[in-house]
Amino acid sequence: MKKIALSFLLLAAVVLAAAPRVSRASLRAMESSLDERISRLWNDVPYLLIGPTRGVYLEGYGAVFTAEVHLVSDRRSLMAAAVSKADVAQAHQTSLERIPVLKKALREALVSTAASLDTVPGQEQIAIVAFLDHYPWEDVSGMPASVMVTAPKGKLLEAQRAGNAESVIQVSEN
Repeated sequence: MKKIALSFLLLAAVVLAAAPRVSRASLRAMESSLDERISRLWNDVPYLLIGPTRGVYLEGYGAVFTAEVHLVSDRRSLMAAAVSKADVAQAHQTSLERIPVLKKALREALVSTAASLDTVPGQEQIAIVAFLDHYPWEDVSGMPASVMVTAPKGKLLEAQRAGNAESVIQVSEN
């Protein structure tokens, strides 16, 4: 009887050790939440989110989510295949104005994601990266290729409870 109990405990330990710390279902829920949040930013960009957000848990680092976004709509159409200089300038200005809005949305999403991923250890990171996709005609001068927000999960949740989550969130542009 002791051998069976010991075997069962050993098997349970192996199964638990092999199970991912963060389930695919948890990551999928956060992906959907980020998709919703990003998709609601601007109504004039029908393809704001290019494909679904993707999340991965990296043991020892934390959870990382990536999204690819357009900040403006394609100005070309069947009737006007070329984009005017004025359209290029307007799209550039609009993109520059939208980057701070995107950063704010990503910071808010980071806090809610950290609060929802219970199984990520407090010392590990939560990171969200938005890759900014551009049309070939866009003027990308002065614009980042990506925006990343990251924070240690435990510190972020503590700071949120204290009312100053912004103090631990790192925002970087590449």
